[in-house]
Amino acid sequence: MYKPTKVNPRKKSVVPGRLGLPTASALVIGSVIGTGVFGIPSALAMFGPISLVAFVLVTIGALALAIVFGWLAQRIPGSGGPYLYARDAFGDFAGFLTGWSYWVTAWAGNAAIVVALTGYVEVFVNKDHNIWWSIVIATAGLWIPVLINVVGIRTLGAAQAIFTVLKVVPLVFIAIVGLFFLKGANFGAFNSSGTSAWSAIAGAGAIVLFAYLGIETASVAAGRVRHPERNVRRATVWGTIICAVIYVLGTLVVFGTVSNKALRLSTAPFSDAANAIFGGTLGGQLIAAAAIISGLGCLVGWTFIVGEMPYAAAKDGMFPRVFASERRGMPIFGILASTVLATALTVLAYTNFSNVFTTVLLLTVFTAVIPYMFSAGAQLFWLITHRRETSWAHFTKDVTIAGVALAFTFWALAGSGAQACYYGVFCFLLGVPLYIWLRVSTKHDGGTPVTAEGTTAAAQRA
Repeated sequence: MYKPTKVNPRKKSVVPGRLGLPTASALVIGSVIGTGVFGIPSALAMFGPISLVAFVLVTIGALALAIVFGWLAQRIPGSGGPYLYARDAFGDFAGFLTGWSYWVTAWAGNAAIVVALTGYVEVFVNKDHNIWWSIVIATAGLWIPVLINVVGIRTLGAAQAIFTVLKVVPLVFIAIVGLFFLKGANFGAFNSSGTSAWSAIAGAGAIVLFAYLGIETASVAAGRVRHPERNVRRATVWGTIICAVIYVLGTLVVFGTVSNKALRLSTAPFSDAANAIFGGTLGGQLIAAAAIISGLGCLVGWTFIVGEMPYAAAKDGMFPRVFASERRGMPIFGILASTVLATALTVLAYTNFSNVFTTVLLLTVFTAVIPYMFSAGAQLFWLITHRRETSWAHFTKDVTIAGVALAFTFWALAGSGAQACYYGVFCFLLGVPLYIWLRVSTKHDGGTPVTAEGTTAAAQRA
C-alpha cells in the first residue's frame, strides 16, 4: 500500500501540457453532453416525472464527485485519473481493477452513445429502423472519431471545442424556449413505474448517472493539460455545473411537451419536443442534426479517453505494454482496440437486445461506478491519514463531500438492476486473469513507486 504524497497546489506540474482551460472544459462538457441527454428522456419515460427527482439527486452526487476529482488532480498530477488515484491510495491491484473497469466503461459507453446517435440519424435515413442498416450507421459513427483522433492532439482539441459549441447552443435554446410550452397532461402519472417511489428513483438514478459519465475526463487527460493543478479542477467543477443545468431543464421540457405514451416509443425525444413546440418537422430535424453533431463530438472525446486510460496504465506496467504505443502523440493502439470492442458490442446489442440503448447504458453505469467508488475512497483515505494537516472545519467539510460522493456510488450501483450487475460483474472479473498474467510476465513484485511529486511513471512522460 502506498503512502499518498501531498503536492503543493502552487507548484507547477513537471509535465508540459498541451490543452488549456477552455479546451479542458470543452473536453469535460463534450464528453458528458453526448447523445445521452438526447436519448435519456425516452429511457426515463417508464418511471414518469419522478425521474426528475432522481436527476436532482444524481446531480448532487455528480457535483460531489466533480469536487473530489478536482482535489485528487490537484494532489496527484498526471494522466490516468481514477486509475492513478486508486493505485496511489490502495496499491497495484486496486489501481489495475480501477483502470480495467474504467476502460470497459469507456468503450462500452461509446457503444451506448453511438446507439443513441443512430436513432437521430434515422430521423433522416433508415426511417423503418432496419437493424442491419442501423449497424452500418453505428459503425460509421464509431470510426469517424478515430480518424479525427489519429491526426493528433491539436486536431482533437479544435474539434472538441467546435463540437461543444454546436451542441450546447441548440440544447440551451430548446431548454429555455420549451419552458413556455409545457402541458401538465403530457407528464402523466408522477410515478408510472408500478414500483415504490424509492425503487423508481433508484432505477431512474442509474440511468441518469450515464448522462454524467465523463466528468472525470479532464483528470484522465491531466498529463496533457497546462497547469493541471488548477485547470483540471476548474474544468471539472464548472463543466459539471453547466451540464447539470442543461440536463435538468432539457429533460423537464421533453417531459412537458411530449406525451408520456409517445415518449416511451420515441427514438429521438428532443426532435419530438421541437416538433411539438414549433409544429411541423423542421424543428425536429434541426435538433436531430444537433444531436448527431453532439454524438460525434462526444465520441471524439471518449475515443481519446478510451486510449489514454490504458496508455497511462501500460506505462506503469499495469496494462499490456502494447497499449503504450503512440502515433503523433496519441495512444493509437488503445484507440483502435477499444473501438473494435465497441463495434462488436454494438452489433451484439442490436441483434440480441430489444431495448438496445437502455441495456448497454446500464452495463456502462455499473462498470463506471467502480472507478468512482475507488476515487471517492482514495480521497477519504488521504483525508483521514492526513488529518493533522488541516483544520477541523476544512476536514469536516471535505470528509462530508467525499462521503456524499462515496454514498452516491453505492446508491447508483444498487439502481443499475440485476441484469446490468450480472454482465458488469462478469466484465469486471475478466480483468483478474489479465492482472495475473501481467504480474507473472513482468515479475512485478513491488509495483512502480510513487515519486516525491506524487506521480507515477505515466505522469512523467514527455
